[in-house]
Amino acid sequence: MADFCSAVDIPIVRLARPLDTSGLSPQWCFEMERLVRDGRRFVLIYPSPTGDEPFEDRTARTLWLKANRETMAKLCLSLIIVEPDAVQRADLEKVFPHLEHAFGAPQTAAETQQEAQFLAARLLVSN
Repeated sequence: MADFCSAVDIPIVRLARPLDTSGLSPQWCFEMERLVRDGRRFVLIYPSPTGDEPFEDRTARTLWLKANRETMAKLCLSLIIVEPDAVQRADLEKVFPHLEHAFGAPQTAAETQQEAQFLAARLLVSN
């Protein structure tokens, strides 16, 4: 799990690599299974993407998220993407409501890792 994400601070889970890393989906699905099996509520923090997610990886993650929509709605308080670019953050915020509807978990963007940590901690305290 360490090279994929940091779960040391569960319920805050930080992904080590952006989702556009080719071939990441099998490990992502495996780790998500472990996370939801744990049964605790959590927040995921993703690093800013550096490009487009490969089609095969996006398809695998999409299928997993759809199959686990109810569980994600119960356990995942938010998926937070760290995106330093203000224009990119605004673009992400526009699509987040559609993604939440499709996959069950709320999503937001933060400018920095520190802001993402603050948002995650606030969500955990209020839930």
